[in-house]
Amino acid sequence: MSALLQAQGLVVAHDTVRALDNVGLTLAAGELLGVLGPNGSGKSTLLRVLLGAQRPDAGTVNLEGVPVTALPSRTRARTMTMVAPARAPDFALTVRDVVGLGRIPHEGFLGSPRPGDTEAIARALAQTDTGHLADRAIATLSSGELQRVHLARAFAQEARVLLLDEPTANLDPLHQLTAMRLLRSFVERGGAAIVVLHDLTLAARTCERLLVLERGRVRAEGPAKSALDEALLADVFGVRARIDRDAQGRIEHVLSIEPAQTQGGVP
Repeated sequence: MSALLQAQGLVVAHDTVRALDNVGLTLAAGELLGVLGPNGSGKSTLLRVLLGAQRPDAGTVNLEGVPVTALPSRTRARTMTMVAPARAPDFALTVRDVVGLGRIPHEGFLGSPRPGDTEAIARALAQTDTGHLADRAIATLSSGELQRVHLARAFAQEARVLLLDEPTANLDPLHQLTAMRLLRSFVERGGAAIVVLHDLTLAARTCERLLVLERGRVRAEGPAKSALDEALLADVFGVRARIDRDAQGRIEHVLSIEPAQTQGGVP
């Protein structure tokens, strides 16, 4: 499979600290890649660099074989979009307005609407179970509702590549599962997605591959069932954990039991 998105040798430095240190990845159509790591490991920085919103100090990002920073912003937005942690805008908009922002890259001459915009917005609202919120002011939503609205905006944009930074944050268990099933359906239709998650079980059960970051470096990468083990969780995440697997070795559950003990017995 040819890569839709490919990154090589990414370095982002802040003074003497490297937020990313020689990070690379590939993403093909039909793939859902989970990015894991403790706080401060470079996950959000990686997504911004992949999107072209932040230039790396070294390394390259290609979108369909073209350097992402060389693409016009409108062209890039038609192919790739990002869902960041939800924050209500400071101006008055309805939910339908916010979801409609996803159609901006497809607008015609002088910003005129295009055929299919209304249908795309309605479809995205239905997919994310936010249709009943369509006429609500965005500022009146709960954090979980707001997260689903931003996911709807991404679906309305109809990009081929989705970059999602903790899209299940603030969602109840039902909507967490629904969001991940929507992403699985999206990639099965030929899209591709990279999702940052903190829920290790959810990541292992829904993503084909996992990329584990620690202090800006790749500590593990590969199929979900082999990328995680108890030793890695103790070393990278600082927890003693138990991983339950099925008869085929696929991860069914990751249970964090207690802080891992470091030398001298201090967690």
